[in-house]
Amino acid sequence: MRLTPEQSAEIETARAAAHATRRPTVAPLEERLFLPVPVLDHGFVRVVDYMGDDAAVVQAARVSYGRGTRRALEDEGLIRYLMRHWHSTPFEMCEIKFHVKLPIFVARQWIRHRTASVNEYSARYSILDKDFYLPAPEHMARQSKDNRQGRAGVLEPETAARVFSLLRRDAEQAYADYEEMLGEEIGLARELARINLTLNTYTQWYWKTDLHNLFHFLRLRADPHAQYEIRAYAEAMLGLTEAWVPLSCKAFRDYRLGAVTFSAQMLACLKRMLAGARMTQEESGLSKREWAEFQAALEVSASS
Repeated sequence: MRLTPEQSAEIETARAAAHATRRPTVAPLEERLFLPVPVLDHGFVRVVDYMGDDAAVVQAARVSYGRGTRRALEDEGLIRYLMRHWHSTPFEMCEIKFHVKLPIFVARQWIRHRTASVNEYSARYSILDKDFYLPAPEHMARQSKDNRQGRAGVLEPETAARVFSLLRRDAEQAYADYEEMLGEEIGLARELARINLTLNTYTQWYWKTDLHNLFHFLRLRADPHAQYEIRAYAEAMLGLTEAWVPLSCKAFRDYRLGAVTFSAQMLACLKRMLAGARMTQEESGLSKREWAEFQAALEVSASS
């Protein structure tokens, strides 16, 4: 992970400042405020601002005037009830703003979550850093034959080394051409020169969202089936979120991230299985894909 001298100076200045406030603050997150968490080879994610805490979720749910005198156990119980029954509005009362450095191809996946305010570094006005994402050998895998957007087995070391070389060569050549086009001899406009850059080039943005939509993002992107590169960012953000709202995050892990959802047909099958019936895919009324997902959720092998 590389920070520019300007970014390092900005972080030091922000960390050195202290502000008196009557707003609720969260000590564990305050300790990590502004500090970049390394992600991938040159990326990072850091919290630059936040509003609210677990008590704000409780306050919104109860529509109370102050922070209340309820016991922490009651607050946790209410938060778990809200999460369990998909009440979203109380979680929308908390907001957080991240500064993220990420490869362009990850950003294009990420931007599909349209429930945040985003401001990206503009390559029309500024020159992008010479940073490219190059996957480590353990993350270089073949295309899955069963999943069109997934990976299968890891490449052999010699093949992985060749892929690494190709990716680095292309990225470095594209950036060299980018610099040449920007140079005085050609002087091409930045908004045109940027179109030559590879998708593994790093960009940056500020990403602000509320807690409800952050949890939705994390449920999809911190899932083991998500693409590794965006999952790495989601896991870093999940760690920061746990420092911010530990009670809400625990409920999220229990009822969203570590949970599964059954259709009405799946639930009917499960009831029959619990009653002692041995079900087959044909008897279940589920499609082959649904049956496989059902078996996987129950961690039952296809032969059982």
